[in-house]
Amino acid sequence: MRIDSHHHLWDPTRASYPWLTDDLAVINRTFTAHDLRAVSEANGIDATVLVQTSSSVDETIEFLQTEAPVAGVIGWVDLTAPDVTDVIAQLMHGPNGRRLVGIRHQTHDEANADWLDRVDARRGIEAVAAAGLVFDLLVRTRELPAATRLVAALPQCQFVLDHLAKPPLTEAADSSAMAAWSAALRSLAEHSNVAAKVSGLATEADWHTWTPADLRPATDVALDTFGPDRLMFGSDWPVSLLAASYSTVVETFDNMFSHLSPTELAAMQGTNAQRVYKLDLNQRHSGATKQ
Repeated sequence: MRIDSHHHLWDPTRASYPWLTDDLAVINRTFTAHDLRAVSEANGIDATVLVQTSSSVDETIEFLQTEAPVAGVIGWVDLTAPDVTDVIAQLMHGPNGRRLVGIRHQTHDEANADWLDRVDARRGIEAVAAAGLVFDLLVRTRELPAATRLVAALPQCQFVLDHLAKPPLTEAADSSAMAAWSAALRSLAEHSNVAAKVSGLATEADWHTWTPADLRPATDVALDTFGPDRLMFGSDWPVSLLAASYSTVVETFDNMFSHLSPTELAAMQGTNAQRVYKLDLNQRHSGATKQ
């Protein structure tokens, strides 16, 4: 079983995505479930996890209707809203609500590096945990200390770190930046209720000149800190197209971890994602509509 634990879909003709700026022209177009199916089937992917792209409950509702190979959805709710518990319940009990496996907030876009320390944000994440959902951490080095305090304060919640907290892999990133990222990541990984996605790394390196060797400073630290039982593959498609094709992302992942045992590699390729997100793989085929 191979699972892509992190990808997106979007349609700029129907919604606004402020982060789709002029320098991202390669991906500033519509990506549908049909497009996803083509690239996933071509690369032996059995199931996927679709991740929110905007701060929109309506997007989450639409994503829950997406057809195969999507097996789970990481949606969005306003964590700071007084009715956050009710909104989560409505999503979970609505059409295809069993596909909702987690919630994400684009924390690294908040002006406040300690946004995750806010009382109202914590209350919202507690509601995520109470609903049995995963909380995806979208943070960089700046927000990792607050993320670490959060996971320590909520041991009952399962967290997943997206993109290894976006390590500073470009040539412009000096050794002190990587050292700060590594130290902060290690502190987070000390908490057993956190897993992490090996995803989005090529786009953190030089888009045009990167090689697998450029990613190893990040993947070596991740493997050493989380171990193969808490890491999972994610393509970050179609954002990944800025730096690599879907097949290149898959091949790079497999080659970088080819030294692991077959059991360990299989866990990172799919088993861990299925376990952490409690994916019901039968839901890939029932009650979904095309988009």
